[in-house]
Amino acid sequence: MSGNYHKDAKSILVVDDDLSIRSLIADALREVGYSNIRETENGIQALETFRKEACDLVISDLKMPGMGGLELLSQIKELNPSTPVIIMTGYPTINIAVSSMKEGAFDFLTKPFTIKNLIFKVELYLKERSILTEEDLNIEKTNWKLSEKIRKLSIINLIYERIEKTQGDNDDIFQEIVMLALNVTGGEKCLLVLFDEANDKYYRKIFQIKSEHSISPASLGEGDAMVESLKGFFKEVVQKRGALLLNSKETNGFYGSLICAPLIIRNKVFAVITVTSKDAVYNFTRKDLSYMLNITARASLHLENKLLYESLFGSIMDTFEALVHSIHARDNYTERHSQSVTKLALNTARAMNCSACEIESLKISSLLHDIGKIAIPDKILLKEGPLTDEEYTVIKDHPIIGENILKPVVLIDAERKIIRHHHERWDGKGYPDGLSGEDIPFLSRILSVADSFDAMTTDRPYRKALSIDKATAELQKNRNIQFDKNVVDAFIRSEG
Repeated sequence: MSGNYHKDAKSILVVDDDLSIRSLIADALREVGYSNIRETENGIQALETFRKEACDLVISDLKMPGMGGLELLSQIKELNPSTPVIIMTGYPTINIAVSSMKEGAFDFLTKPFTIKNLIFKVELYLKERSILTEEDLNIEKTNWKLSEKIRKLSIINLIYERIEKTQGDNDDIFQEIVMLALNVTGGEKCLLVLFDEANDKYYRKIFQIKSEHSISPASLGEGDAMVESLKGFFKEVVQKRGALLLNSKETNGFYGSLICAPLIIRNKVFAVITVTSKDAVYNFTRKDLSYMLNITARASLHLENKLLYESLFGSIMDTFEALVHSIHARDNYTERHSQSVTKLALNTARAMNCSACEIESLKISSLLHDIGKIAIPDKILLKEGPLTDEEYTVIKDHPIIGENILKPVVLIDAERKIIRHHHERWDGKGYPDGLSGEDIPFLSRILSVADSFDAMTTDRPYRKALSIDKATAELQKNRNIQFDKNVVDAFIRSEG
């Protein structure tokens, strides 16, 4: 049995025409204990090296001169099907990912990737192989059914990963599952329709055709015609809440072969996806049907979780907004200030190329950043003159109070931290924790600049507002003193 896992005994072949990437990977592997590393710059050299002496794992780039990664993968699988192969590429598409898995790749990494993630996968696959006996490996080499099972599991894992990682709205999820359906089945056309149960109608959502090299939208007229021709199949799928697999003899001559599967939430069909084959000769298999069922099941679960999250999150935000409105009822400045700070902060975030997720998080934090003021007594919150030291100490508690109000809600853990630290200073002289520099959460630094600028440019009972120019000058004067200079620069660009 080969169950004893010794890194120095494992041989790894790294294949990439980019010397810097090849060296980076090889050095990282050596650093964690793998000493038997071989390097080649293309598939031809790699195949020659492999033929002379097989290795325990191959890490290969996809696009290389002479012989690319997919051809190398195919050749290695002919020589030794049990060898794990990890394919890397800087130009990822679903088609390439699925093709890699179908050819027998154990994994597919998109450049740039973290070395930590690569090392994790290398150790995972090598440890898996070390558990198998020589007899197991020999069985796998000669048993195509076992190889097919491994390949199928790899593709199912890819389906789950692609759907779970899909961000954005429901349209993005629908688009992703159409792309997956075309690629994992090898189909030619894919149609996704939404089902209106109340009116018993089907509405075309996405219709796409897969050519040899790309997937593109088809004409709307062709999509609508396909909806009409498939209505009978849609009704059957909805009634039995199950999928159909039909060959050319059963599709009324319109299509070679088709798979029609429902998307279901809480036992109700809300959409139907259909993929059709290229011609009358090509028939889908039970394996293709299995892939489609995995796609629809995972997509339905993902959409249901998303809807539940949005519903729960919406209720929570309604509650907190009601709390904020209770502050606004006491202090009109706070209401206008929250809205203005949100606008300024989001403009700055966009100027700094923040992600959609970061922008949404900042939006919530900005709207709620003063929620802790609900606990500040009116005599302090609404005081028309300057605050005493004691009163200012009470006011300084509002970020902590705000964090505590939000603490029971795990859905907004990140926003709690942003709110807690929006009065920290770059030089460490802020509150409540005296954080400094990059120890202050990035989005808190954006909120701090927006908050301060709006406060400076607003009339208060105890002082007049500064002009835009003077407030901007104050921000610049305090770059890397009170504020992160990069945030200040982005703020000025966004407001310029």
